[in-house]
Amino acid sequence: MASSKRIIIGLGNPGAEYEGTRHNVGFEVIDAIADRVKESFKTKGQSKIAWGKWRGRPLGLAKPQTFMNRSGLAVEELVRKNNLDAQDILVVVDDIHLPPGKVRIRQKGGTGGHNGLEDIADWLDSNNFPRIRIGIGNDFGRGQQAEYVLSRFPEDERKIIDPVISHVRDAALSFVTDGIVTTMNRFNL
Repeated sequence: MASSKRIIIGLGNPGAEYEGTRHNVGFEVIDAIADRVKESFKTKGQSKIAWGKWRGRPLGLAKPQTFMNRSGLAVEELVRKNNLDAQDILVVVDDIHLPPGKVRIRQKGGTGGHNGLEDIADWLDSNNFPRIRIGIGNDFGRGQQAEYVLSRFPEDERKIIDPVISHVRDAALSFVTDGIVTTMNRFNL
């Protein structure tokens, strides 16, 4: 039975050296939501988390502090400690398979080779959780993927990404009030 409580989880890497990198767009979305709902973060367990309400509904915002590729531990802890089903969470993540600024919202599905999503699927023993993927492009040479995702957006891409962060913030809040199907229909770009 699904809960009325929702947790939106942005994936990224903790630490100032990773702020503004392609891999941290999930954290940027969570920060934008926190600004919108006027909540601040506290470290609890494996995540920085903020609790509040959006249009009368309980809302958690989480930034796992386990590093991107080990996000599953933090996500499983959030699901277990809050007695949630996988469908009660929404994971926001970068995607090199989408062009910069493209947004893909799904109810469930494969990991697309994304190590953070793979780790979550392993820990939850399921791919049956909603997710929003934000395209960051894949303009890198062979063997340069890690360097690319850990680099900051150049100015021309930042101009594309900034409005997308706001768009995904609104999509995530729609998930809280309207559910994933309505959100997919309204916010996929």
